Amino acid sequence: MPSSSDWRDRLVAELREELLGRHPGDEEGRMLHAPGFRTGGRYYVFVTADELVLKLPAPRVQELIAGGQGSPCSPRPGHPMREWVQLAVADAATALPLVLESRAFVAAQVPR
Repeated sequence: MPSSSDWRDRLVAELREELLGRHPGDEEGRMLHAPGFRTGGRYYVFVTADELVLKLPAPRVQELIAGGQGSPCSPRPGHPMREWVQLAVADAATALPLVLESRAFVAAQVPR
């Protein structure tokens, strides 16, 4: 069975190819010590050892949590980040629609 770091490295590589191929102005970096991607200087996704973490509108975050698809992102216990959700995903093909939804949300907030 692959280790969680193998899973993360593979997912990040697949997301890099998809995201930077579609949006060459986006950048790769680190958020909360995890690899992630940003547009206009703002992060929209990062990948922990075993989960994908996305920035989405608060109602969408609550929908994913209520539906059992995600859990609150709480880097500090008891202080969830309102517009961030953690999801277990198998691969980039599963993750990509949600990642693109997240990117669209963040891109709409970037000043022009």
